[in-house]
Amino acid sequence: MENTALGYTATADEKNKFLGRTYGWMGLALLISAAAAFFSSHSLTLMRFLWGNRGLPFFALVIAELALVWYLSASLRKLSMGTAVALFVAYSVVNGVTLSSVFIIFQTSSIACSFFASAALFGAMSLYGFKTKANLASAGRYLLMAVLGLVIVSAVNVIITMITHRPLSWLDWLVSIATVVIFTGLTAYDSQKILRAAEHAENSETFQKLALYGALDLYLDFINIFLSLLRLFGNRRN
Repeated sequence: MENTALGYTATADEKNKFLGRTYGWMGLALLISAAAAFFSSHSLTLMRFLWGNRGLPFFALVIAELALVWYLSASLRKLSMGTAVALFVAYSVVNGVTLSSVFIIFQTSSIACSFFASAALFGAMSLYGFKTKANLASAGRYLLMAVLGLVIVSAVNVIITMITHRPLSWLDWLVSIATVVIFTGLTAYDSQKILRAAEHAENSETFQKLALYGALDLYLDFINIFLSLLRLFGNRRN
């Protein structure tokens, strides 16, 4: 999230509005995804469709979800605010549908505990990103490289599981721990990046879209922390 008006110093009100927009959009995305996941998990027709044909519709939805978030991130500057919001909401809904399986696999109490633990961890690291005097830019670059490594290892794990029909539980465990560590660090990095943008935010469409982009970063950080904690500590349904 690069700032386009570094020569401008935001007033306290403009700074607070930018931060409020960013965390407001993130909160809205989480609410939309949670609602979509809950209602999707209670739709027998949708669940049969997603997991029919060996789960191919589900994997197609995951690919569409990745394409949507990539397009939103890559094209945000060119999009109108209305289009960007529509795509952001659409992504939140699609991601919620793909997350619906957590309500089928895990007990509701485990989902709630993992959510609140994620919120506490996210809040602490976001506050650290705001308060620390250290420049987290270098750490952020290494963490983003680590995310690429996670994607590669996860893809290899999926392929091995599909071929052997035997999931590598120890690798799943390691990936989940690494995900918590990496995205906890990214939460601090993204929070600091958002704060620095807020210090130069003016009440323009450009910065309204930057707030949306920052919300997307934070949303992804939170979701990854939540899912990893749920996989590590969640109790599955019998």
